[in-house]
Amino acid sequence: QVQLVESGGGLVQAGGSLRLSCAASRLTFGDYAMGWFRQVPGKERESLVVISWSGTTTYYADSVKGRFTISRDNAKNTVYLQMNSLKPEDTAVYYCAARHFTLRTYDYWGQGTQVTVSS
Repeated sequence: QVQLVESGGGLVQAGGSLRLSCAASRLTFGDYAMGWFRQVPGKERESLVVISWSGTTTYYADSVKGRFTISRDNAKNTVYLQMNSLKPEDTAVYYCAARHFTLRTYDYWGQGTQVTVSS
């Protein structure tokens, strides 16, 4: 079945950077928009950014605009999230998700990777 596997999370000091990766398998990667989300226990999942199937269009939440950058490599079936100027409030479990370009909902989700930003 389709798999999305996130990696790159960890512990970082405030102001630092991390790069998350999400490797997809068993799907036609170029047919899917990819998104990054995060969730803190007890809070709703937050949509951070989405990138179109071609990589030409991106949408960022205000909370991460200017600090986070999404990119994708369709040859490697991988989407990335470069996170700079991290803040303690960025601490969360980060998930990637895939949405077929014909649909409005996300079909597949990764298992998540923990990001912890210390002050």
